[in-house]
Amino acid sequence: MKTLPPDWFLRVRLKMRHLQLFVALDEHRNIHRAASTLGMSQPAASKLLGELENMLEVTLFERQPRGVVPNWYGEILIRHARIVLAELHNAGDELTALNSGHGGTATVGTVDPAVSRLSCAIDRLHRRRPDLQFAVDVDVSHNLIDGLLEGQFDFVLARIPEEHSADIFLYEEIGEEDLCFVCRDGHPLCDRETVTIDELAHYTWAVQPHDGLLRQRVDALLLQRRARPPRQIVNTRSPLVSITLVDKSDVITVMSREVARFLCHPQRFHILPFPERISVKPYGLVRLRGRPLSPGATALMETFSTLGDGSVDSM
Repeated sequence: MKTLPPDWFLRVRLKMRHLQLFVALDEHRNIHRAASTLGMSQPAASKLLGELENMLEVTLFERQPRGVVPNWYGEILIRHARIVLAELHNAGDELTALNSGHGGTATVGTVDPAVSRLSCAIDRLHRRRPDLQFAVDVDVSHNLIDGLLEGQFDFVLARIPEEHSADIFLYEEIGEEDLCFVCRDGHPLCDRETVTIDELAHYTWAVQPHDGLLRQRVDALLLQRRARPPRQIVNTRSPLVSITLVDKSDVITVMSREVARFLCHPQRFHILPFPERISVKPYGLVRLRGRPLSPGATALMETFSTLGDGSVDSM
């Protein structure tokens, strides 16, 4: 592939239709179906793709009997096409918000333990800027970082997965996530001064699936203590589902201490006295290097950064 000049997209006459076609081909992996979703004929879509490949002097999609698959060049253009389209969508939202009398928007993704601090920041900022609109999505770090890369979020409160290069992010560490074991009030283990991992494993657990960082930390603890894993495990990413199961039975759940403090009423739930601290690696405020934030997102990020850990207590 030839070296591209800084204004290559102007020289090859890159169109919005190209960007939409890249995303549609990635989602459908079939030129006919991709063209149909865009209201184009298959020959027109094939011609559009072929023209760009010729101008770039590189193949973007591998043609296979049952469809097309993006190669590395195609993956790069698909990722950036999603970002451009998302940014234009966000620009539309901001323009609409201003036109309707609102002062802009901020879209944020967060892991569970940062929800309370983020809520405090939103509340504090909303008192000063009632015209701002906020959108918040709660998910695991891997999905949040993918969403950030695709332009779905202004910034996220998450961990950067190891498969991503840290060079493309700006990162401000927030802190570690302390874990705890929670049961219902009246559970057979409630009256213990301390509990062991073997005693906990005697009961059914409600905990993240194996790909969750919290679950991996607990599995590592079981291995370190040479303890048998619980005979029954309910896999769920939802703290609400976990705490509902705990409330109805002798199920034990593992969750962030920060989340437990907000979800678990002391007259109904009990944080079990495990004798050692369990934590997972720190999470932080993550945004993309070189991507400017909207005024609303900047105001929210600055408000969040000025809050101390104890600020959530005043909510």
